[in-house]
Amino acid sequence: MHPGDGYAISAATQGVCTPFPCDAGPASMSAHPTGFDFAPLAALAKPAALHALLAWTSPAYPTGAYSYSHGLEWAVEEGSVRDVAGVVEYVDAVLSRGSGWIDAVLFAHAHACAHDTAAFDAVAELAAAFRGSSEGALESHQQGAAFLSVTRRAWPHPALEDFFMRIGAYPVAHSIAMALACAAHGIACRLALPAWLHSTAANLVSAAVRLIPLGQTDGQIAIARLGPTIDRVACAAMQTPLDDLGTASPLLDICSIRHETQYTRLFRS
Repeated sequence: MHPGDGYAISAATQGVCTPFPCDAGPASMSAHPTGFDFAPLAALAKPAALHALLAWTSPAYPTGAYSYSHGLEWAVEEGSVRDVAGVVEYVDAVLSRGSGWIDAVLFAHAHACAHDTAAFDAVAELAAAFRGSSEGALESHQQGAAFLSVTRRAWPHPALEDFFMRIGAYPVAHSIAMALACAAHGIACRLALPAWLHSTAANLVSAAVRLIPLGQTDGQIAIARLGPTIDRVACAAMQTPLDDLGTASPLLDICSIRHETQYTRLFRS
C-alpha cells in the first residue's frame, strides 16, 4: 500500500514478461476434466476481473473507438492501403513502430508503478504528451476520458477515483487509464497488455473493413495475421526501459496530419 493512498494494488499482477504457459502439451489438457487446465488464466486474473477485461476491450465499450482510424482513412484515400495485405502492413507498423508501440511500453510501465502515485503520474503525463499530431492526441485523450468516466462507475476502485481527482482537467491517454484499471482490479500485465493491443488492432481493422471496403472474413483474416505481432510487441514492451522509448514511423504521422484537412471524412482521425 502506498502511504496515504488508503488502498492497495497488488504487485503480484506485475512483473516482466514471461512465456504464457499455454503450450504445455497433451498432459496439461488431460489433467482437467474438460480437457483443458485453466489454472494459468486464474493466476493472471480472477474470473470477475477477466470479465471486466473482456468488456474494456470490446468494441461495445463506450469510448468512441469506432470513430477513429488513426490516419488509415487518408492511406486508403491516397491508395497505399487497398487490400488485406496493406491493412496488415499498416496496423503492424502502428503496433511495432508507431503510437501503438509507444502506448504498449507506457501501458506496461503504468501498470508496474500503479501503486506509486508519483511514478504513475509521471508516466501518465508522458503518455498524454507523446502524440505526433493533433488528431492522434484527440484520439487518445477522448478515449482516455471516456474510459475513465465509464469505468469509475461500472467498475469502481479507489485508485481510479484518486487518479481522477489528481488529474483534474488534464488529458489522460487511453492506455494509461486502462493500465490503471487493470492493475487496480488485479489483472496481470501479461494478460492485459496483449488484450489492449488486440483491441487497438481490431479497431483499425474494423475501420479498414468500412473504408476499403473489405469483407468481414477478410477482416478476420487480417486480425489473425496480426496475432504474432501482438504477442511480440507485448513481450518487448514489458522489457523496454522508458529511456529507450521512441518511434520510427514518419509515414503514419503524415497520414494522420494529412487526414486533418482531408475533404471528405468518415472518421475523426
